[in-house]
Amino acid sequence: MGTHSFYEQAKKYWKMVAPTIDGVLGGFGYVSDVDIKGSQNFLDMIFGQKNPPKKGRALDCGAGIGRVTKEILIKLFNKVDLIDQNENFIIKARENLGGSDELGLLYIGGLQNFKMEFKYDLIWCQWVLAHLTDKDLICFLKNCKNSLNKNGVIVIKENVSPKHTELDQTDSSITRPLVKFLSLFKKAGLEPFSLETQTGFPEKVYTVKLIALRPK
Repeated sequence: MGTHSFYEQAKKYWKMVAPTIDGVLGGFGYVSDVDIKGSQNFLDMIFGQKNPPKKGRALDCGAGIGRVTKEILIKLFNKVDLIDQNENFIIKARENLGGSDELGLLYIGGLQNFKMEFKYDLIWCQWVLAHLTDKDLICFLKNCKNSLNKNGVIVIKENVSPKHTELDQTDSSITRPLVKFLSLFKKAGLEPFSLETQTGFPEKVYTVKLIALRPK
């Protein structure tokens, strides 16, 4: 599968998905509350450490219908921007968040083409980096690194495979082992300072890791 067809297949797949919690979570909508709790606890830990990020502006990458922004980010930050390649998801996110003064800009597009306009205190990436090739993921992470405020943090929350990189051609997703992620982070000039495993998920799904990154 070439790079162009890789991205086009993902775009085609997600265009057919309903803009609902169950839709964006691939039929696992019932894990949303547990997922949110795990993410909130992870952020609480980050903000409780020495030299925490400020709470000015955050970016929600692969934001979908604004699930994480609504439940967590918009309660923590003065402004939250969202990006997703699916226009239907962004429209729904605007409906879900439209009354919030903290709602910032909503971008429609893929992360492989995204140029950040602002500096951020937090860049949140959840269940989206699987849709980037290794090369584009490194470029994206470098862009994130260069778009952080002082003490800013990138949080990655992604599925990890047990040993080998696994390609799902249905939705054009790449599930990487943790060692692969760590290698890509290093190439992007980032280092993890906290890593946890999401608990409470069904056994039949991939292990999900939360990783906090800062520039080296």
